[in-house]
Amino acid sequence: MNTEWNAEIERRAALHAVLSDPGRLAVVELLSLGDHSPSELSAELGMASNLVAHHVGVLVEHGLVSRRRSEGDRRRTYLHLTPDAAIVPSGWTMPRPRRVLFVCTANSARSHLAAALWHRSSRIAAASAGTHPAPAVAPGALAAAARHDLPLPDVKPRLFSDVRRDGDLVVTVCDNAHEEMGTAADLHWSVPDPVPAADDAAFDAAFEEIARRVDDLAPRIAHA
Repeated sequence: MNTEWNAEIERRAALHAVLSDPGRLAVVELLSLGDHSPSELSAELGMASNLVAHHVGVLVEHGLVSRRRSEGDRRRTYLHLTPDAAIVPSGWTMPRPRRVLFVCTANSARSHLAAALWHRSSRIAAASAGTHPAPAVAPGALAAAARHDLPLPDVKPRLFSDVRRDGDLVVTVCDNAHEEMGTAADLHWSVPDPVPAADDAAFDAAFEEIARRVDDLAPRIAHA
């Protein structure tokens, strides 16, 4: 076996060793569904904040978790899994919702892309909405959908309270929306807003991150 193969085996073995701790595995399991701040992890897991900080530090050190500063409350940090965390198949599934509702502030880019990507990956219905809808969908979002051959019908921004239905699984894809809505959201994906940059690279990065998260979540939802 060559040196590179041996090095990769050793790296993966080290990651498995890190995840042999039940507390760290619980953190990874929870983050496999959506992003959390450290205080949210502590509350959800019933784990002391100093222990959460220790586990997160180890996971960050080994490249399984990364930190992202909130675009809303700049004092807050969200934790999310890196691709390396895929070495651990999650055992969690979620009950089938009537619909998945993706929410951002303006409902002009990320939430529309998320709903369209969900339609491509799952037979469960999807919709999108905003907490403060913009006048129109961002041209950059329409262009990104076209570049990736993603059908995006004649959509327009809509208000969350007008769109939400009983039985929705609400997923925020915007830090501001998550922080404004609190417990009204079920899951959070901290996806950077591509609109301020207004260039293809920013919209493509948002598209690719949302696509990865959709592909991760869709199989986790029971279809029965």
